[in-house]
Amino acid sequence: MSSDADYAAFLDKANQDAAPVEQQDSSKGYGTKSVNTSVPKALESIEEYYVSDADEPFEPVAMEFEGGSVTADDLKKLLGEDKIEEVKEHGFETQYKNVLNAVKKAGNGEVKVFRVDLDSTRAEYYVVSVDKDGGKLVGLKALSVES
Repeated sequence: MSSDADYAAFLDKANQDAAPVEQQDSSKGYGTKSVNTSVPKALESIEEYYVSDADEPFEPVAMEFEGGSVTADDLKKLLGEDKIEEVKEHGFETQYKNVLNAVKKAGNGEVKVFRVDLDSTRAEYYVVSVDKDGGKLVGLKALSVES
């Protein structure tokens, strides 16, 4: 029979990780690429969630953009997506007031909301404004899962 020390060594070896676990990227693999320039600090501190079947957090948007106002066609070019429309009536003013205020401060004060259809049950909502001085489109986006 083995000694207690041998048994303890056996248990220690059995409980060790066989190989180091690789750090997995926690960023979402679903959705559009929405950052290609520096993100304003005011947008990084927003902790709001878009209410849908998934309740996803709003994430910063910062893309190089020349222009005074953004349209659905402009966003189509920036994102490389076809199914984009401006949202006029959606209740953002009341439900997502902090999101709208943060985007308004980060940009030129004019905020627009766009819906980007990803597939039959998923869409992203972009709440954006233009930062003319910085030459970029800034804002927040959230994934919506709609069954």
